[in-house]
Amino acid sequence: MPNAYSQIYIHIIFAVKGRKCHISEQHRDELEKYISGIINKFKCKCLNIYCNPDHIHILISFNPSVSISELVRIIKSNSSKFINEKRWMPFGFFWQEGYGAFSYAESQIKAVKDYISSQPEHHKKKSFKEEYISILKNFNIEFDKKYLFLWEEK
Repeated sequence: MPNAYSQIYIHIIFAVKGRKCHISEQHRDELEKYISGIINKFKCKCLNIYCNPDHIHILISFNPSVSISELVRIIKSNSSKFINEKRWMPFGFFWQEGYGAFSYAESQIKAVKDYISSQPEHHKKKSFKEEYISILKNFNIEFDKKYLFLWEEK
């Protein structure tokens, strides 16, 4: 459509089913590249991605011609299929239902990229559960704990 311009930044977060630590460091880079390719196919741009062992953070420059829910659904289904076809684990891999999607202004992008890149250090101090609930609170999102991810306590 001519004369339609947008710049939308979305931070997407979702977790491994059961919040199990199934994404190994040896496969992290390959999985991040695969997911980035999915994002690019939707004419979105992956600005940063980090696959933790039990959850993932993705920052994208979002194309409004696709819905966020559809993009996340395809990322999750295609990446689970990819992991299972690679046989990285002796059992089926699945992502949990649900996700978080949070919008940011251009002025915040460097901080969000840095935050995503520093995930290993960040999680030495704060669990994913604490992190996710903190993000929801920072965005003033009302939530019911029974509808959040299933948390595997360590």
